[in-house]
Amino acid sequence: MTDDAPIRLLLADDHPVVRAGLRAVLETEPGLVVTAEAATAEEAVTRAAEGDIDVVLMDLRFGRGMGGAEATAQITARPGAPRVLIVTTYDSDADTLPAIEAGATGYLLKDAPPEDLAAAVRTAAGGRTTLAPAVADRLMKRLRTPATSLTRRETEVLSLVADGLSNQAVGARLHLTEGTVKSHLARIYAKLGTESRTAAVATATDLGLIRR
Repeated sequence: MTDDAPIRLLLADDHPVVRAGLRAVLETEPGLVVTAEAATAEEAVTRAAEGDIDVVLMDLRFGRGMGGAEATAQITARPGAPRVLIVTTYDSDADTLPAIEAGATGYLLKDAPPEDLAAAVRTAAGGRTTLAPAVADRLMKRLRTPATSLTRRETEVLSLVADGLSNQAVGARLHLTEGTVKSHLARIYAKLGTESRTAAVATATDLGLIRR
């Protein structure tokens, strides 16, 4: 992509109304062109590989099949891959950390002003990072107070506990022994200063560590 070439975009979201809204906002911006849309994460991975996309605007949750973080990892793993800008409604650690670890260049929330969205697209196209303020604040807090931050595995375990799964069911879902799940929970309780599953879920939810 040369300096005067338009930035070519792929909109990946399972809601047609959201894609239409993004298209309406972005196509009023000079130098931005919506080249393609994808209604599933799988479709986004395939379309992003065709070589004519500079930035993928990726949702995190699709109705079925692959999620946005997994799609981001597959897209960014290829040589010469487009940048991926997450545009979603979810800002918990359970959402942001997997997406950023997967290689997303930026992370924006859907309630961002149109001018912030356009700026984030241009920033992503240049290989620089844009983070929604709420996400940036949470990441900074993790760096400052690592003792109260959950690892990705701990976040996965507690998110499943919050969904009502037993230790045995959590272990089966994550391919862990029940003893390992109990060990993770013990560390979670210690970090959060809680003594029960219910209290840990409530505290982690209040802190934004798991999805509300």
